[in-house]
Amino acid sequence: MRLHVVDHPLVAHKLTVLRDETTASPTFRLLVDELVTLLAYEATREIATEPHEVKTPITTMTGTRLASPPPLVVPILRAGLGMLDGMSRLLPTAEVGFLGLVRDEETFKAVTYANRLPDDLTGRHVFLIDPMLATGGTLVAAIDYVLERGAREVTAVCLLAAPEGIQLLEEHVGDRANLTVVVAAVDERLNEKAYIVPGLGDAGDRLYGIV
Repeated sequence: MRLHVVDHPLVAHKLTVLRDETTASPTFRLLVDELVTLLAYEATREIATEPHEVKTPITTMTGTRLASPPPLVVPILRAGLGMLDGMSRLLPTAEVGFLGLVRDEETFKAVTYANRLPDDLTGRHVFLIDPMLATGGTLVAAIDYVLERGAREVTAVCLLAAPEGIQLLEEHVGDRANLTVVVAAVDERLNEKAYIVPGLGDAGDRLYGIV
């Protein structure tokens, strides 16, 4: 597993505003969108490409385009939806699948309530997007889903990660897949309620309010 913490002044600035408890939901949503686009730039650095011939106004040349089959972006509902536009802006030709996973607040384990993924992901590069990598249980469940369908190249894009979640991913995935995790920051730890410290609170609630 490769962990990439994006070290950039704009990433650090936007993340700091997201952490501020006084940041209102509209501003929070806008900043998440902007931050994800910056993270997506790094997350797609190793994306598969192929040669492609084009005719310029001057001559013909061989350039580059994304290889087929197209990548698949999978937001983990509901908070992952707030990251979808930022990823799609950089990958407009990507297809989109959805996974609905919720954390049991007593066991901290992920429970699946929705699944809209292709049955066959052979040869696909899958981008899993979820704001918080806390215990790691949700992301592990999502990775299992896509690996069972044939994916072998998986990139997870998260705003924040906790050391405990990173460790679980390393232990669980092993050599079953080529996994890259791209985050804006790795925080100190989890608290007794399995929230990231210092974190930014419940990303879903801050994006959409308490429903």
